[in-house]
Amino acid sequence: MELIILGSGTCVPSIRRAGPSMLLRAMGYSILIDSASGTLRQLARLGIKYSKIDVIFYTHLHPDHVGEFVPFVFAQKYAPGYKRQKPVKVIAAKGFLKFYEGLKQAFGTWVEPREGALEIYELDIEGGSSDIISPLVLKYTKARHTPQSLAYRIELPTGKSVVFTGDTDFSPEIIELSKGADLLVSECAAPEDYKVEGHLIPSEAGKMAQEAGVKQLLLTHFYPPCDKSDMLGPAKKYFPGPIILAQDFLRVLI
Repeated sequence: MELIILGSGTCVPSIRRAGPSMLLRAMGYSILIDSASGTLRQLARLGIKYSKIDVIFYTHLHPDHVGEFVPFVFAQKYAPGYKRQKPVKVIAAKGFLKFYEGLKQAFGTWVEPREGALEIYELDIEGGSSDIISPLVLKYTKARHTPQSLAYRIELPTGKSVVFTGDTDFSPEIIELSKGADLLVSECAAPEDYKVEGHLIPSEAGKMAQEAGVKQLLLTHFYPPCDKSDMLGPAKKYFPGPIILAQDFLRVLI
């Protein structure tokens, strides 16, 4: 598996960091984890056609995580440039279809998908597993952020695995989901001395990684104060393994 950080930032405009989005490549799938505004341009900068995206996971419905959904559906309607035949799978917690209906009321037919362009799957917020992306194994659980927040674990048949926390506070559920994972991709929105409810600080991310026994920890979703603060030190006090600080266009092999 290869993970590419498309955006390591937040809702705050930044030259350094685009809004939250990641691309996971595994067993022929190209999978987006969230799609902040500007994600299509980030893909284009890497030479990746948006028609190659097979799956989009949404961790929750805040604007900085779903901001490119409307532009993506709209871009699919560009007949001369979009030749994809297979539908794109969109996966999110229950409530996404209601959210999408609201977008249709706002934008009308411009966000009505082309026939066969989208397949939308809603998952139970209490967690579980699914064969939606078979032969990859999908497991998921609630995250402590909004009532519709999910964390995802994606596994190869060999057992190699990566977990995406999405936005969350300290979460025993995500610790359980992450047990033994090869990589934990954790939000870490604020520096150590600026705890915000619903988000993690470095020591909390480190504790979760340590308790889950993951092999490697990647911190992302940085608000601007993080760039002037020690994000590694507090996490290292709890997690002894390798820790990566996300940057836009960073690539990680799993």
